[in-house]
Amino acid sequence: MIRQIKYFQSVVRNNSFSEAAEECHISQSAISQQIQALERELGFKLFERQHRKFTFTPAGEHFYKKSLILIADYERMCTESVRIANADKTSLTIGYLRGYSGPEFLIALQEFSVKYPDVAVQIEHGNHEELYQLLRTGKVDLVLNDQRRAFSNEYVNLILMTSNCYIEISSQNPIAELSSVTPQDLKNTPCILVTSPAQQETEREYYHDIVGFHGEFLYAENLEEARLLIIRTKGFMPVEGGLSSMSFGNTICRIPLYRGDSQITRIYGAFWKKENSGQYVKEFAEMLKKQF
Repeated sequence: MIRQIKYFQSVVRNNSFSEAAEECHISQSAISQQIQALERELGFKLFERQHRKFTFTPAGEHFYKKSLILIADYERMCTESVRIANADKTSLTIGYLRGYSGPEFLIALQEFSVKYPDVAVQIEHGNHEELYQLLRTGKVDLVLNDQRRAFSNEYVNLILMTSNCYIEISSQNPIAELSSVTPQDLKNTPCILVTSPAQQETEREYYHDIVGFHGEFLYAENLEEARLLIIRTKGFMPVEGGLSSMSFGNTICRIPLYRGDSQITRIYGAFWKKENSGQYVKEFAEMLKKQF
């Protein structure tokens, strides 16, 4: 129910189902279904709907105001509970984008471990939404993530780079002969996404609705599995970060991904809560920034 309440708050905040869906990175039909499910569970209507417009019901307005306090208390409870659980540990927990292929993170991690050998470093892998939830609930101290949301003043938002986007595809695929591709060029080639099973639909919606891949989708849980699919000519993979010139011998090639006359770009950053700006968080962020 917590997630459904947050969807409801987003609809109210944006005064739009479509804008709320974009903010929450799900489809408009999905967010409508979630609101309807919330109404069924509560036993009353939150909105009166007329064509594309909606207004609060009296009960809906009351529920909205109280839900703001509920969610704030819930998030504070989660954060405080994590701190209590880790009170006697000297540790740094970092969230890392599951499909990111650049070397910068590993180099920064090595530098940090040499300087602070007694600090226990834990790594949590995830897609954008998983990392955001881990950071929001205090389960990680810092994340390396791509930007899909507007920046929030609640967090330190350290931009690391704006990266040109590429795809990886088998060198045996005729598309590999092209100097650049667009999402439209790839409509008949399956798109391989590196994601956990729980995030498959969220990632599919992002790459379908936002990036514009409209063909079939295949899923892998790590980069190695994804690249095995590429080598077997099962599809292409959009690249998360990394260099344009990484060498895979004669098996895989990277091709710039364009929209119109411009190469598509992605912003990557290190993000952490302002209230959690401790020594180790800042030091690791500085080491990571240096690598970019």
